[in-house]
Amino acid sequence: MDFEEYASARGQELVRLGFTVSGDYQRAEDLAQIALMQAFRSWRKVQRADDPHTYVRRILINSYLSMTRRRSFTEAPAAEIDTDHTVPDPATDIVNSDDLWRALATLSARERVVLVLRYYQDMDDRTIADLLGIKPSSVRATASRALAALRKTRQSHRVDERLP
Repeated sequence: MDFEEYASARGQELVRLGFTVSGDYQRAEDLAQIALMQAFRSWRKVQRADDPHTYVRRILINSYLSMTRRRSFTEAPAAEIDTDHTVPDPATDIVNSDDLWRALATLSARERVVLVLRYYQDMDDRTIADLLGIKPSSVRATASRALAALRKTRQSHRVDERLP
């Protein structure tokens, strides 16, 4: 498979992965573009990898983690939204989803990446460990700490129901 075919076939999947780890669509597009650009630079090396797609996903994850270390990356979530309504609001699901995104934003970049890879990408601990270059026990410990932090900072009952 040449680079153009790969980019066409997997580009949107990379954007989705970028969105789930960053929570920002524009940043997700940037992450996918960075990953594809770096993969293009060393396409022969990527093709020789056991799983080229895993190699490119690792580039994207490492780019995200690197990006979060920069001082300019830090953003504070907006103030809480008042959701105390006496009549059920049809937008409740949207608010609950927003609450979950806010709770995820309180996690460190590595914690968020581990949870996204585990629960959104449905990867096992060994695959996540290989992707991040850490031990499987570190993946489990990071996931445990992240879930504990999410439970501690939950803002509504609906957020709690979504947590494993």
